[in-house]
Amino acid sequence: MIQVKIPFLAEGVESGVVVSILVKEGAQVKKDEILLELETNKATAPIPAPANGIVKQIHVKEGDEVSIGQLVVTLSESGGSASSVSAVPTKEIKQPQVSVRQATVPTISDSSDYHYQSKSGFPPPASPSIRKLAQQLGVDLTRVKGTEQGGRITLEDVKSYVSRIQNAPNKEGAMSSQPKPVSIDFSKWGPVSKKALTPLRKTIGQKMHESWAAIPHVTQFDEADITGLLELRKKYTPDFEKKDARLTVTGIILKGLVQILKKYPKFNSSLDEVSNEVVEKKYYHFGVAVDTEQGLIVPVIKNVDQKDLLELSIELAQLAEKARQRKVSIEDMQGGTFTVSNLGSIGGAHFTPIINRPEVAILGLGRGILKPVVKDGKVQARTVLPLCLSYDHRVIDGADGARFIQSLVEWLENIDENEFKIKGSKK
Repeated sequence: MIQVKIPFLAEGVESGVVVSILVKEGAQVKKDEILLELETNKATAPIPAPANGIVKQIHVKEGDEVSIGQLVVTLSESGGSASSVSAVPTKEIKQPQVSVRQATVPTISDSSDYHYQSKSGFPPPASPSIRKLAQQLGVDLTRVKGTEQGGRITLEDVKSYVSRIQNAPNKEGAMSSQPKPVSIDFSKWGPVSKKALTPLRKTIGQKMHESWAAIPHVTQFDEADITGLLELRKKYTPDFEKKDARLTVTGIILKGLVQILKKYPKFNSSLDEVSNEVVEKKYYHFGVAVDTEQGLIVPVIKNVDQKDLLELSIELAQLAEKARQRKVSIEDMQGGTFTVSNLGSIGGAHFTPIINRPEVAILGLGRGILKPVVKDGKVQARTVLPLCLSYDHRVIDGADGARFIQSLVEWLENIDENEFKIKGSKK
């Protein structure tokens, strides 16, 4: 017998929900054939068969929450002895090299000095039961130094932290001052319906709350006249369609952002709160927010500076489709240096996008609208694009924010036609 168990998936991923079971008991399966799919931290993780065999028993059902090491399927293999195997995901998930310089174990006098900082954006490593306990106690796990391998937080670590805080109640960075959540019976005032939050929705909420609470946001607003840009887009759209590519405003702006970020590198950085260093990145990996039926997903396009507009347009469409089908991997959403959120296809003008921690800036795009604009001393009808730049005020000053968005406006209003030309095209 072969016992198939949930494998280690990625740093910070402790559990997931079974969203689909693709085999039935009694079915014969081949090695690497997908047995079931898990929904974890915004990504769908396929669990394959580790060997050929027959499905003897399925131990879970769709909707079950499972954790690492949990038995999910038992396979029978003729002539084989009993064994326990943690399945390996079909696509290898490369783990980012996270270098976290930790402070010494805090004492009563320095309990606020330690702060966990993950460059991958995941929370501190801890089991679901520890996270639940911390939530009930109002403990911020980023302030608790884990003593197990990899900095994993144990029950004793939480107890020790709480004990120090109780002995030093006036120290900063201690237990959360927020009141514990209270369940309200809304049915007293009228009919209601209830729907459990999906793991994806929980993750989105947690990350948004963490980013908003930890980062002092400033949002800079402006508008860009993209009339000329849209004319060039219309001119070159047929060339892109011949290559099975869709030329979009988002793809065009990704090209411009590389040039602006090279001019203002702080916007392509992260703040290491442990060492108090600003880490400026020399690579350009852009997250693009995608609206899906399950919620907001932000896949990352890697090495944008090394790709032309055609390559970006193709990859942007492919990645967005993978996100809508919930086929993006955890690796697809790691390593971002800057994020773009375009609500133009839905509608609306200016809004305040929340920074995707540990990044320090995000660009929001509204819907381009036709407006009367004074140009060359005359009032003309021009298409104007709302721009919304949120940034971390600990790293970026308001003057830099103004310069950044003004440079982007200038690039959009004076875009070089060569950006649209496909290699080898006669046009």
